[in-house]
Amino acid sequence: MMPLTYADMGSDLTILKIGGKSEVRSHLENLGFVVGGSIRVISSLAGNLIVNVKGSRVAISKEMASKIMV
Repeated sequence: MMPLTYADMGSDLTILKIGGKSEVRSHLENLGFVVGGSIRVISSLAGNLIVNVKGSRVAISKEMASKIMV
């Protein structure tokens, strides 16, 4: 298990755990990041990520990405 920030670009991943406060977890869940869901890292710039989740591209900050364990 590792934070999403360390994932390789283009690899298909499964979300194993989402950490942080309940507000953060709720926000990520609203964006489509749920435990057991699959995601793919599209690109990374200065730690900020663009990921494909549930057929949509979503940009998340380095801080948010570090709370998602894959």
